[in-house]
Amino acid sequence: MIKFVGSFETVKSLPKTQFSEYAFVGRSNVGKSSLINAIVDTPIARTSNTPGRTQSLNLFNIDDRIMIVDLPGYGYARVSRTDTIRWLERLQEYLHTRRQLKRLFILIDSRIGPRDSDLELMNFCDINGICYQIVYTKKDKRIREQNQTKLSHTEHGAMVPEILETSSEKKTGLESLRKIIGIK
Repeated sequence: MIKFVGSFETVKSLPKTQFSEYAFVGRSNVGKSSLINAIVDTPIARTSNTPGRTQSLNLFNIDDRIMIVDLPGYGYARVSRTDTIRWLERLQEYLHTRRQLKRLFILIDSRIGPRDSDLELMNFCDINGICYQIVYTKKDKRIREQNQTKLSHTEHGAMVPEILETSSEKKTGLESLRKIIGIK
């Protein structure tokens, strides 16, 4: 059973649970909510064509044993500098304090590759020992930028070696994520 737990403005307001958490983060418009919906095969996360629509920490309970966290995007949303800084501080607080976080999935649009903001988050995770995995989204779309930065776990100490490739639209690459999270 999948249920929406709530939308939370602060890390302190998140429910205290013992459930393992799997969080999804990435630049605005990378397809976080669409990927979450595809993984659980139910439209639980609100999707939008407007970058930056997810502004809260959104939690979803899976079978009373796992939490999926849809984190606000970064990088492209048309929001104030103050809101951007507040979101980044909240993200850092979440990553530093949520002991039940088992894995952070950093989503990158496969059409454009990693941006400076993605690399900055990866470096933050490396420095702080926060386990993360790169997930390329929109693999069914045509590549827009040919000279993309190549990512390697050898340069990033906290990065899981396997880089996943997904398409929410074509439903490809989802089984690996389901297996990692523990969804059948």
